[in-house]
Amino acid sequence: MNTIDVKSISKTFGTQCAVENVSFDVYPGEIFGLLGPNGAGKTTSIRIILDIFKPDHGTVSVFGGAMDEKKKDRIGYLPEERGLYQEIGLEHCLVYLATLKGLSKADSQKRIREYLERFNLSEHRKKKIKALSKGMQQKAQLIITLVHDPELVIIDEPFSALDPVNTQMVKDLLREERDRGKTIVMCTHQMHQVEELCDRLVLINQGKTVLYGKLPDIQRQYAGHSINIRTQQVLPPSISGAHTIESNNNHGNYTIHLNPGITPQNILETLVNQQVILDRFEIAAPTLDEIFIQVVTEDGAVHE
Repeated sequence: MNTIDVKSISKTFGTQCAVENVSFDVYPGEIFGLLGPNGAGKTTSIRIILDIFKPDHGTVSVFGGAMDEKKKDRIGYLPEERGLYQEIGLEHCLVYLATLKGLSKADSQKRIREYLERFNLSEHRKKKIKALSKGMQQKAQLIITLVHDPELVIIDEPFSALDPVNTQMVKDLLREERDRGKTIVMCTHQMHQVEELCDRLVLINQGKTVLYGKLPDIQRQYAGHSINIRTQQVLPPSISGAHTIESNNNHGNYTIHLNPGITPQNILETLVNQQVILDRFEIAAPTLDEIFIQVVTEDGAVHE
């Protein structure tokens, strides 16, 4: 049974179509990337999954059926907008919010203190929320998302305002949660984070699904326009079929960008005929950033 099944959902606000015929599944025990530029329909899709919005068309199944109040207790949700009480102390605020998720006060205090220690927030536990930095507030919201040990975690821009050290800490935590069998949906436009963390992904642009699947499969789909080679020889100034040749780090590593209609095999044959001895020859896998830019550019203007 899939943790989430989204089937052909659409949602319009006035004359603005936020989501149009979007479908995807999320498997148990994976980190799933819900991606897209700003205004693409990511947050609307999440709110439909959580039953905050009702779709105009289509269906959503969570844990095998329609959303209800009991299922909401099995979900941890980190919204992009912060929702903490600004005028009360950090620990008091977190304990209170944890009790709203069904934990006893004693359990709430125990778990909150453990998380405060892990997130390096213990010394700030008495400070009012408004006195904390944006990064500290983001970590506090992550604590509330995870404190009740949810089976499904949905996080919207989880690395917002975090420095590199805290970003790595959160990545490690998300991997731990996945390894414990939790399902994580990560909504973001930071492609490099997705490459590191996500097992599968869906890319939404202008409210529509434009990419869906495993990252290696998607990279193979968009590969073939460039090759990487390494040779101890100096390459000829021009190679038939090559559009441009880039030297990488001056250690015999080159990236060759191909002309339209030219295949990697054509370039390999040319190099062999020119008696270039190769230590490495591989099709360059495009980064998710490169794929993202290509897809949204082809699909139309990126929304802000």
